[in-house]
Amino acid sequence: MPRPPIEVADILRAAGESFFQRSQQWFTWLHLKVWNAILRCRTAALGGHIDACSGCGYQAISFNSCRNRHCPRCQANARDRWLEAREKELLPTRYVHVVFTLPHQLSPLALQNKREIYSLLFRASAETLLEIARDPQRLGAEIGFFSVLHTWNQKLQHHPHVHCVVPAGGLAPDHSRWIDSQQKFFLPVEVLGEVFRGKFVDGLEELHAEHKLGFHGTLAALQNPKLFAAWLRPLFRTKWVVYSKRPFGGAQHALRYLGQYTHRVAISNHRLVSLENGHVTFRWRDSAHQNKKRLMTLPVDEFLRRFLLHVLPVGFVRIRHFGFLAHRRRGALLPLCARLLADSGQTHAETGPQEKPDSSPQPLWTCPRCGGPMMLIERLSPLELRIRSPSIPVALP
Repeated sequence: MPRPPIEVADILRAAGESFFQRSQQWFTWLHLKVWNAILRCRTAALGGHIDACSGCGYQAISFNSCRNRHCPRCQANARDRWLEAREKELLPTRYVHVVFTLPHQLSPLALQNKREIYSLLFRASAETLLEIARDPQRLGAEIGFFSVLHTWNQKLQHHPHVHCVVPAGGLAPDHSRWIDSQQKFFLPVEVLGEVFRGKFVDGLEELHAEHKLGFHGTLAALQNPKLFAAWLRPLFRTKWVVYSKRPFGGAQHALRYLGQYTHRVAISNHRLVSLENGHVTFRWRDSAHQNKKRLMTLPVDEFLRRFLLHVLPVGFVRIRHFGFLAHRRRGALLPLCARLLADSGQTHAETGPQEKPDSSPQPLWTCPRCGGPMMLIERLSPLELRIRSPSIPVALP
């Protein structure tokens, strides 16, 4: 893929240090940490390494990545490593994509309490799926799935939601057989929405009673229990959105599908179009009009404000596993699921025979001269990189 004409790092440089003064009311040390990481990513400031071609001996210096999870440059390799680790956990059956979205009325509260609200979003959505799937009148099975948190929409506005990827079926209560879902239906979204709403609002009331929520600015009055209860009441008058895609594909299809959601950041560099006269133009997909691609132009300060809305708390886990895919259970239950699927003959036809993965390590990049694999031969500190870089052409994998 060709290098994009501009990157988020270019926009940060264009904003300059004066941006901190203009944004001091909301700019935090965590924003500064992400800011510095993106600016230093793949520059001499982080050091580098020398790679050599195992075929022709060609050598090149590459700069190190920052590996910050909010950096648009660093997510491709992280995604590939995660998918490679998950490939052996995929079951030979169809998969379902379910999305739980918070109402926009909760956005101000979520921005002031990211760790608490996002954790509650994970917990309420997971409990909803597990409870409805166990219902004998629905699927009557114990399911397993993983959830990925996204906090943005295509316009970079705050839009918290979780993507859940679920095998289309589950274990019988006694773990004696695999129960497959219907071909075109998994679980009723209306029921999911109502149960999700109830669990989330109950969780909010519990957090408030335990004084785990902070209220600042225009929300300060909500510290009063009666005012908070009155503020919650309208949430029950609205329909909470739960989206469920019809069951699709097999294991390999699911693997390709997962890559679209697991390691996204608020905006990729390839969506950026231009940076001119203090304004940023980027592409966005209009889902209300058949996903038509459109352009949006924002002042640099507003673009960065929206981008930094999506910085997550330190140590917050944004990919979580539940049910029989939970870390403490998958070792015993995943092999059982695979065996029951094979015994029942319910493996999906599209899965087909699985190719044995190549046990040899795959190169991150190949030689521009002969196409051979480039292998790491030496690591360089920032000082060594500045001293030695003129003698060897700089290359970016």
